[in-house]
Amino acid sequence: METKIQRMKEIIPLLKQAAKAYYQEDREIMSNFEYDRLYDELAGLERETGVIMAGSPTQEVGYQVLEELPKETHESPMLSLDKTKSVEELADWLGEQKGLLSWKMDGLTIVLTYEGGELAKAVTRGNGEIGEVITPNARTFVNIPLKIAYTGQLTLRGEAIIRYSDFARINEEIEDVDARYKNPRNLCSGSVRQLNSQITAERSVRFEAFALVRADGVDFKNSRREQFEWLKAQGFEVVPYVEVEAGTIRQAVKQFEEQVPENDIPSDGLVLLYDDIAYGESLGRTAKFPRNAIAFKWQDEVRETTLSYIEWSASRTGLINPVAVFEPVELEGTTVSRASVHNISIMEALELGAGDRITVYKANMIIPQIADNLTRSGVRDIPEKCPVCQGPTQIRSIGEVKSLYCTNPDCQAKKIKSFTLFVSRDALNIDGLSEATLEKFISAGFIHEYADIFHLDAHREAIVSMEGFGEKSYENLTASAQAASHTTLPRLIYGLGIAGIGLANAKALCRHFAYDLEKMRRADLEELTAVDGIGSVLAQAWMDYFASEKNNQMLDRLLGCLVIEKEQAEAGEQPLAGKIFVITGSLTHFSNRKELAERIEAAGGKVTGSVTSRTSYLINNDTTSNSSKNKKARELNIPVLSEEDFLRML
Repeated sequence: METKIQRMKEIIPLLKQAAKAYYQEDREIMSNFEYDRLYDELAGLERETGVIMAGSPTQEVGYQVLEELPKETHESPMLSLDKTKSVEELADWLGEQKGLLSWKMDGLTIVLTYEGGELAKAVTRGNGEIGEVITPNARTFVNIPLKIAYTGQLTLRGEAIIRYSDFARINEEIEDVDARYKNPRNLCSGSVRQLNSQITAERSVRFEAFALVRADGVDFKNSRREQFEWLKAQGFEVVPYVEVEAGTIRQAVKQFEEQVPENDIPSDGLVLLYDDIAYGESLGRTAKFPRNAIAFKWQDEVRETTLSYIEWSASRTGLINPVAVFEPVELEGTTVSRASVHNISIMEALELGAGDRITVYKANMIIPQIADNLTRSGVRDIPEKCPVCQGPTQIRSIGEVKSLYCTNPDCQAKKIKSFTLFVSRDALNIDGLSEATLEKFISAGFIHEYADIFHLDAHREAIVSMEGFGEKSYENLTASAQAASHTTLPRLIYGLGIAGIGLANAKALCRHFAYDLEKMRRADLEELTAVDGIGSVLAQAWMDYFASEKNNQMLDRLLGCLVIEKEQAEAGEQPLAGKIFVITGSLTHFSNRKELAERIEAAGGKVTGSVTSRTSYLINNDTTSNSSKNKKARELNIPVLSEEDFLRML
């Protein structure tokens, strides 16, 4: 049974990935034959097991939007667990009993109810007495069974979580660093409690079962382990656990501890549960805690060190964050020398000053924090000038929190978006300079303008010693910058970030002005609007940019760092002038669609993403296919060309 369910979990993401590629991205990653074969296999397994997982392509997906989440009282209170930081206390608590030791997951507790084999209700823990009904959202969880083989009433509890790997992927897709989510737990809580279930579906929420409350008519042989294994057979993912006794629990805790750095499930400790169901329930509960389980938190490893100085790090919002830099210490197996202090209020509470003896630890064994200040010399040397732009700073109180801000609206730290565009794939294409890395470098004063990106060797020692960097990272970064310094004029123009001037417009301008940058800088409204695709608004944005002496000087310094590849202005008639193309499907003569698009543009044509009445030709090697773009082209009497047809046209 478990093997078949595991096979279903393997097939579903393959089919979903193939469907997304075909319907949303207009490309094929598997043949129709292979898709149908996997689909039929999945449907057969669902019939055999009686289990249907959320997200299964065999089910129609319908999203719901609610005005508010209904409230519901739990049948029995959902209590917190008593806690200990002592392994010896865990062993004493277990006594002669057998137990199950598992991760204490850091997400949002959910109660699921199944009736007649189908998911009937999902409710959050809430305050322990009253929770919120989130059934439409639960139906979109990545791994939750919508239908199970057992047809009696089933109630179970588990944790809704977003794995670290999914959390990192979701944050990577958010360009604005300040808009990124702070931790998986907060993102999960907000995702589960959405009023629009489609948003929940996009967040990769998972459900990890940790307790079976009710399953009428099933004999679990008085064993929690039997319950866990039965839940697995119904299609649920159960929190990873091991069986322990008092004599083996120390080694088990150590093994879990060793897994912390690689554990993909957000966790803030362990849970120990009696395997004997009747024994655990016979112990009853206190007013606050059940007595059949106990939570374990690792003792924070605390080290004493000396605070060297406070580093002030500016951000795009103007906020200047204090970072404590201290003499390096070993914590949880790694060397740390920095910890964020967050704001001036926390500095004042710790009376934090350079030279103080401080104690540091890693919160949840991951994030370095200051535990205490032993000497408390007092806050001093709050900078009056921004570390990036040297503009004036100001202390502001928001609520009860005091923070430092840069007041200069032109501070480079506030212009992180322009630097992000400049290093992007279609501009200078500098690998290794993510938005987060750029923000670090700008905050540290390494980068003030575009040209500084090509002089990072002046800060080699500081970069190599930064957290998350090293000699190899530095070498890769400078090698990428060196490679990017050989570029083309359209890439450079696009990378400057002139309002409305995308890559296609940059190419059109370069072609029109025969790749003469000086002529382009001096162009007036009449000359610019003569370029295909450039109207008066874009022309004015272009002229405004080059009317600034500051911008021209910045560009001149940048040009001194670059080698612009010579491009010949197209001579004679351009065979594709005025023609608009759409490209779809796989290619054989060109390595990718971008290469084909560049060939079209070099011959005077344009490339767009969708078929409209203005489209001249659709390029698709499968000229007779029934793809949405082919159908649209046929409806509009637009010719569909293969690559060979296109090359003959040239």
